[in-house]
Amino acid sequence: MAETYDVIIIGSGPGGYVTAVRSAQLGFKTAIVEREHLGGICSNWGCIPTKALLRSAEVFHYAEHAKDYGLSISGKVTADLKAVVERSRGVAARMNGGVGILMKKNKVDVIWGEAKLTKPNEIVVSKPAKKPMQPQVPQPKNTKGEGTYKAKHIIVATGARPRVLPGIEPDAKLIWTYFEAMVPPEMPKSLIVMGSGAIGIEFASFYRTLGVDVTVVELLPQVMPVEDAEISKFAQKRFERQGMKFLLEAKVTKVEKGANSVTAHVEKKDGTVEKITADRMISAVGVQGNVENLGLEALGVKIDRGTIVIDEYCRTNVPGLYAIGDVAGPPMLAHKAEHEGVVCVEKIAGLHPHPLDKALVPGCTYCSPQVASVGLTEAKAKEKGLDIRVGRFPFAANGKAVALGEDQGLVKTIFDRNTGQLLGAHLVGAEVTELIQGFVVAMNLETTEEELMHTIFPHPTLSETMKESVLDAYGRALNA
Repeated sequence: MAETYDVIIIGSGPGGYVTAVRSAQLGFKTAIVEREHLGGICSNWGCIPTKALLRSAEVFHYAEHAKDYGLSISGKVTADLKAVVERSRGVAARMNGGVGILMKKNKVDVIWGEAKLTKPNEIVVSKPAKKPMQPQVPQPKNTKGEGTYKAKHIIVATGARPRVLPGIEPDAKLIWTYFEAMVPPEMPKSLIVMGSGAIGIEFASFYRTLGVDVTVVELLPQVMPVEDAEISKFAQKRFERQGMKFLLEAKVTKVEKGANSVTAHVEKKDGTVEKITADRMISAVGVQGNVENLGLEALGVKIDRGTIVIDEYCRTNVPGLYAIGDVAGPPMLAHKAEHEGVVCVEKIAGLHPHPLDKALVPGCTYCSPQVASVGLTEAKAKEKGLDIRVGRFPFAANGKAVALGEDQGLVKTIFDRNTGQLLGAHLVGAEVTELIQGFVVAMNLETTEEELMHTIFPHPTLSETMKESVLDAYGRALNA
């Protein structure tokens, strides 16, 4: 006889496990199904371990430039790649184990296996088709296995995987996805990165900082295409000063594989083709939702461009069936998935959560320099026909940034000229991925420029650049 739950979540990534915790808090009998590893891609192969790699690269950079801080390090600074990767994997394992502890603490049953929907309120869990990509850490005792399970509410949170271009399929040796790029057996001397979104730029930054010759190929006219053009140009100049090379408005049309190298045929805007040879290539051309083999088609679930169609409360067109996170469409970000999951399960509980406002979802890229943004870019605001005020403030005029030796950065704010509404904020520089949340809170509270101007920011901090950017939009900057 099938065991019955109130809520079953398929997938234990950030969206899935946070939803499970909130579901349990609301008094629902809850289970989560996972086929590989608790924490999903984010904790095991994405958000968290990549930041561990980038932190190692950052420390390496500071060590190489110790003399800029009046310090002396005898001997040449070297990177132990094996140790760097082991540290990253250790961080991932810790996060993986942490999710297990959360499931046990909140009395959420963990069902190991691969789930398939047979009815809107029923799943069959079978043995996974493939082995986990890494050894599992000890798991909680409240686990179950193969079988049939029922729930009044089933939430699909199966995430996404790297998009593959025909003819340029990753082979795990010469052409990598982010999986292989995270655990290289040896450091390549040269690297081609195909795609300059967050994933591509973060890996380009990591490898370049450790001395690899990096060339980035981007189909669109600017690096990090979703960012404000001015911020993108600023960041690109910093990347180029570090030795990174860019081919914009270009695409890889063909790849020739050697014994231990790849040659990319790159078609430029003018139609000419440039051949670039490197030890390895990273394919970072986006991700696609994991909608296959779930039984969605048989149930008539609407799918558009590879993701599940949902309403503002994450409901699909099939009653009792929901979807959150990457599998439910962009923006494909862990924090968006978490928030969607909470909204979804609180709505199920009869509460009155506010629907997710995608305009208030911040984006962060943890390259060097960091890039973070929320809301409308200047171009998008103009496209909407809005009358705007734009403020800018450079890190070079901020005392804390100068003291840190991190004076290359920019904060840009965009306001509605008529109402004072903050429409967007765009930052590049040290620790801006931490600063952006101040603007997110302000936008969520519908804060005006006047309220921001009257907010006291502590001195000396990088956050002062935020206030100065607001002041600059109204001709009142005090330090520039």
